[in-house]
Amino acid sequence: MGGKGLPGVNFEITPMRLEDLEEVLAIEEESFPVPWSKASFLYELLENERAFYYVARSDGKVVGYIGMWMILDEGHITNIAVAAAYRRRGIGRALLQYLVGASKRLGIRYLTLEVRRSNIPAQNLYEELGFVRTGIRPRYYQDNQEDAIIMWKGPL
Repeated sequence: MGGKGLPGVNFEITPMRLEDLEEVLAIEEESFPVPWSKASFLYELLENERAFYYVARSDGKVVGYIGMWMILDEGHITNIAVAAAYRRRGIGRALLQYLVGASKRLGIRYLTLEVRRSNIPAQNLYEELGFVRTGIRPRYYQDNQEDAIIMWKGPL
């Protein structure tokens, strides 16, 4: 699948491969106070049969990624991030839209995620794509004990 954000930024979305990991880890490091480890991503790609991960690639470079666990007919979005230099160009939106389509093909009816209470831009994007706030996970984030807002979308 291809996408187009701001002028001059063309990208395609494909399944994440082992060869993508170094670039994914660099984005993970710049995006999150407590980034996932290489071992965590290796487990997801090699051992977790219920994990689905995709990358957005522009000119051969990984510029964003998204992941999900399939649990019965639900998809739990584990992470989504876009490289700082490529943010606000439609890549995050395209990754989410791609995941919704992939979820439908997998028979997933509902998607859920957690988002930091302070991450208003992400919350706005999720709401624009049909996610609704359904609850709070108090002190969910280990780096600063910030609450997470639980959001759901569905039925797809």
